[in-house]
Amino acid sequence: MKVNVSHRGESASPLTIFANLDRLATLGVFRLIPHRSYKQTSVRIPILMYHSISETNENSLHPYFRTSTPPQMFAAQMRFLHDCGYSVLSLDEAARKFEKLEVGAAKSVVITFDDGYQDFHTEAFPVLDRFGFTATVFLPTDYIGENVLRFKNRKCLTWDQARELQRAGITFGSHTVSHPQLRSVSRPQMAYEVTQSKSMLEDELGRAISSFSYPYAFPEHDSEFKRDLRTILKETGYTHGVSTILGTASNSEDRFFLKRLPISSRDDIRFFSAKLEGAYDWLHSLQYATKRLKARIQQ
Repeated sequence: MKVNVSHRGESASPLTIFANLDRLATLGVFRLIPHRSYKQTSVRIPILMYHSISETNENSLHPYFRTSTPPQMFAAQMRFLHDCGYSVLSLDEAARKFEKLEVGAAKSVVITFDDGYQDFHTEAFPVLDRFGFTATVFLPTDYIGENVLRFKNRKCLTWDQARELQRAGITFGSHTVSHPQLRSVSRPQMAYEVTQSKSMLEDELGRAISSFSYPYAFPEHDSEFKRDLRTILKETGYTHGVSTILGTASNSEDRFFLKRLPISSRDDIRFFSAKLEGAYDWLHSLQYATKRLKARIQQ
């Protein structure tokens, strides 16, 4: 398969090169390093994090501010998973594998979508359905209505569309009520965002909601905040969740804040494949160090 290393017309300016250092290091260094040997009891499953499947022109050169994947690129990624023999699991299925330590030779992957954009219904689902794949979609309930509402100036799913997708095999989880950075709100407000979204999803979809997706950058360095949020999630009835922590998810991490691999318009097949193989996981150490440094500066 031909690899296009250019990215939507970006020039090779110093800023562009700096912004693509994660790509250069992943493909030029970490993909060439032999994989570590994990314990026989280790279960590792890549969880892909998508947002919008659209041709949205994203001006930001920073890779983590890009949240759109062109439909043609998404279709090529799904074909790659199909042709390479990946088994696509729902997040609930992956969580059970982590809990039961179901180590297997088969290649597995989880596909998730944050924000509940309507282009999941029009662009992503037809491709997933063509290959027999499922996905887990996380909805911010303030932006899901009987009529089309907008979040970040993008159309979102309606409840009727969500119910239609659920009947077709798509699973849903909570992405809070109003999509705040939970660390910046009071504990009662955080509890409301977590509990009310779950309650509304269950009322509208008629099914228990067990998974939660953290909006915005996850403050993994803040142990007190994590403890409070984990307590609220458990008391509300969630059993697992995902975060924006970079890397391949495994049974060794906190089941409420599983790692994910962000996918956007930068991910041609070569880069996409490297992420699936674990070659992008190195970036988590840098991500964590940056968060700790920012926290110290703020203090």
